[in-house]
Amino acid sequence: MRLANNRLRTLLAITLALTLSGPAGAFSLDSELPITVSADNARLDDAKGIATYTGDVELVQGRTRLTAERVVLYRNVDGLSRVEASGQPARYQQPTRNGEGETDARALNITWSADENRLTFEREAIIEQNGNLFRGDVIHYDTVRRVVTAEGGTKTETGGGRVEMIIQPRSTSSTQGSDGSSESQ
Repeated sequence: MRLANNRLRTLLAITLALTLSGPAGAFSLDSELPITVSADNARLDDAKGIATYTGDVELVQGRTRLTAERVVLYRNVDGLSRVEASGQPARYQQPTRNGEGETDARALNITWSADENRLTFEREAIIEQNGNLFRGDVIHYDTVRRVVTAEGGTKTETGGGRVEMIIQPRSTSSTQGSDGSSESQ
């Protein structure tokens, strides 16, 4: 029993040490801050490299937070390779790169893939940042190139099938560049 508890603690420590990568679109491997995982239940399968957390799951690293009803972490020899979160909705929150504001993303399913350097928000996906909004059935965020793409869902009688973006005007306090263009954020 004691050996099983030690093995469980070791796997939990490894799982907590592993993180999502990407400069500003996920948890950071380069951060000196640990990731804390809390949930009502956990199942760790060391042989398969899978940790499943259920019931009010929360992953936190500094001011970056992922909350969901269910989170599955997959790891391989290189470390954490994939995170799948689901909820009603699952929610991802992170400070913006310049620290002024927050990215608040919600979807029924949120997936992070290390191989693709991509966060994917599926089903009822919404990303809000400083008054700007992206809404679609599927939203992909390339964490390296910082590119967001959105797809509409299947068109129904009640609507849908479209992507919505609300982009706030540049503030009047923006500085003007030498070419006459405005610079902000």
